Amino acid sequence: MKSAISPLEMRRAKSLKEALVILRDAGPMVPIAGATDLYVSLNFGTLKGTRFLDLWGIDGLRRIGTNGDSLSIGALATYTSLTRSRLVKQRIPMLVEASRQIGGVQIQNRGTIGGNIANGSPAGDTLPVFAAADAVIVARSASDERRISFAEFYTGYRANVLRADELIVAVEIPPIEGRQWFRKVGTRAAQAISKVVIAAISSERPRIALGSVGPVVGRVRGAEAALGSGQGVDVAIAALASDITPIDDIRSTADYRRSVAGNLVRQFWTETVPEPRGPESTT
Repeated sequence: MKSAISPLEMRRAKSLKEALVILRDAGPMVPIAGATDLYVSLNFGTLKGTRFLDLWGIDGLRRIGTNGDSLSIGALATYTSLTRSRLVKQRIPMLVEASRQIGGVQIQNRGTIGGNIANGSPAGDTLPVFAAADAVIVARSASDERRISFAEFYTGYRANVLRADELIVAVEIPPIEGRQWFRKVGTRAAQAISKVVIAAISSERPRIALGSVGPVVGRVRGAEAALGSGQGVDVAIAALASDITPIDDIRSTADYRRSVAGNLVRQFWTETVPEPRGPESTT
């Protein structure tokens, strides 16, 4: 008797070099590591791939360190490892906050940063963090390596520029100046898919990224420009009308998402930018 997984094929790589050679010579194959998203697709019968490459045993892809001035996070770093990393806490605390709110402990122990990026869900909680941080995705094949800005990585809903013979091996985050801010709005604080999620940086050049308000996670450039030019938060919120394209779905409505997105931008700006002080008394 055949089960739901009977027609599936799995190869296991012991090193990154072996994985890239397998993709080159025996691909296309679907990379799999924590499998927190793929197993859901399997259970719902929406899994399109039938040939998989298991990367879980490649410990070299779990490294969290520095590459020059940038923070480098290996593709197999789990959310748990991010919340425990001293470097991550120092350099990008909003990523720690996002990682703490993804699923439950089991998901945090298995889910990987590379999987979250490759999955490309517009509700992915870490993706606005990478967008706001101007992150760079490092992709490698058996023959070369390339660095892709996060802003250029996605081409549409769950679609990206990766070639069939490439793997995400790391994400690099340049130094960040300014106050970081992260909020997730969902049915619960964790173990729930985001209705709206935001990551932002308050500085002379404000950076704001929103998730669950369009087919891909991205920066809200109109709102950023309004805040950066001193036009004020009301103008920035008005600019969101052309920055985001939310939809009605089972979790929420487009109107609700627009309202929440505006409220989050206002809350971010109010909490991170000090109000101008009047002239001090000379008496």
